[in-house]
Amino acid sequence: MGKRDNRVAYINPIAMARARGPASSGGPTIQDYLSRPRPTWEEVKEQLEKKKKGSRALAEFEEKMNESWRKELEKQREKIISGNEISSKKREKRKKQKKKSGGLSSPPSSSSSSDSPSSSEESENESKKRQTKRKKKKKYSRKSDSISDSGSESKDSVKKKKSKDDQEKDKDTKIRKRKREDDDHRHSSSQSGSDTEEEVYWKKKKSSEERTHKANKKKKHKKHSKKKKKKAAASSSDSD
Repeated sequence: MGKRDNRVAYINPIAMARARGPASSGGPTIQDYLSRPRPTWEEVKEQLEKKKKGSRALAEFEEKMNESWRKELEKQREKIISGNEISSKKREKRKKQKKKSGGLSSPPSSSSSSDSPSSSEESENESKKRQTKRKKKKKYSRKSDSISDSGSESKDSVKKKKSKDDQEKDKDTKIRKRKREDDDHRHSSSQSGSDTEEEVYWKKKKSSEERTHKANKKKKHKKHSKKKKKKAAASSSDSD
């Protein structure tokens, strides 16, 4: 059984693209963009002038809105003015009634009696409101005083703690400095003691070496003198 031929024919992609022809692009080309219709300078000026003037419809809408707002403002002003006038008239009536009730010794009429309790109730309400405000102010002042006192006490306690901590730190630093000085002094004394011991040892060694060297010299000198004496004796015996 022979092997199956799995080879595929090679096709040049450039040749295939040339055979297909130019690609059909969906969008506009550069030539289309360059050859687009363009407005003249006069048309551009006209458009700019129109933008500056603005649209008539928008101007009309703004005018209508301004008119409606003006009408509403006038109505609100009339309401406020009429309410103020009514309240001022009521106050004047009450004042007149109070004056009449105070000037006459006879019992007041039904109208004055109906207005007087309302005024007394209003005065009582105002006095109650003032008392409540004063109480609130006093409480707030007391709270602020207590807060300030507690803040000052806390500051004093913090300062005392800081001063104690600083004193303890100073003591610790002094003790450490003394320990270091003692250690340095001991170390220096130990070094000096060790140096003196070494010097004594080397001096002893040098002195012992010098003694041995001198003893060796003396021995050599004695041997040499004995040899000279032996030679002199031998020479005298030969001559005889």
